[in-house]
Amino acid sequence: MKQFLDNIKNELTNRPVQSVIDVVLFAFLIYALFVFLKKNDSVRLFKYVVAFLAVSVVLTSRLLDFKLLSHVFEYAFLVVIVGVAALFPQETRRGLWKISSPRDMQQAFNTQYDCSDEELKAGIDDIVRASLNMAKKDVGALIVITPDYIPVHIKESGTKLDAVVSCGLLESIFNTKAPLHDGAVLVRGNRILAAGCFLPLTQSLEVDKVLGTRHRAAIGVTETNNVLTIIVSEETGVISVAHRGNLKRYYDAEMLTDTLQEFYGLKAIPHSTKRGKHNKRDHGRA
Repeated sequence: MKQFLDNIKNELTNRPVQSVIDVVLFAFLIYALFVFLKKNDSVRLFKYVVAFLAVSVVLTSRLLDFKLLSHVFEYAFLVVIVGVAALFPQETRRGLWKISSPRDMQQAFNTQYDCSDEELKAGIDDIVRASLNMAKKDVGALIVITPDYIPVHIKESGTKLDAVVSCGLLESIFNTKAPLHDGAVLVRGNRILAAGCFLPLTQSLEVDKVLGTRHRAAIGVTETNNVLTIIVSEETGVISVAHRGNLKRYYDAEMLTDTLQEFYGLKAIPHSTKRGKHNKRDHGRA
């Protein structure tokens, strides 16, 4: 032990700056690992990770001079990183996507849903399929995708459902003979929270005056809330998407799927996108 401490003292004496940076970087990596495990409710694993690293440091020290073990444990931290990535593949993937996405869109990767990524993707597929089916039949629809918070007065203005998203259920809700077809459907994760909800209309003068109430409501709710809205025009069957007060139109299945997966944090968000067209005219009712 004395020799081990002497080696540390010599390092600090001969290379003070490098030694301090070395210690700080190592401490930061340990802290980042702890934060990651805590965020994913796996703090109990941290003590095993620390113990593994401590044993690695001891076994690779020059004092013991274990040749074989030294070579094996030289990459101990890399083993830990690979192990964590294997245990938390979805969280690791989201973390990498978050790094490559614009800062103003990174909140998508921090949102936690009460379902798996596979269930989210299944819900997205149902939303896209329902939107396309209603577009072909010229059935009007307004779907609000909320990652977290939606004002209580909007949610309570409709009828509470709390049902799993499905293509058939969405088409049934927006059937022109259904009592809830005139309002908006609120969706969080893979569940429909409520249907028949009333949304605030946008007061922006830049919105095309030929756009109807449905489009104005879709834009209005995104101006004050972090939500994304999907609009199907009952007159033309055009599928549009509103987000942050901006309306983009003429979405197909691939574009809508990509947009929803990015909003849910299921894929990286490009720094620039040319999807859809802004505020094109949609003659007739919306």
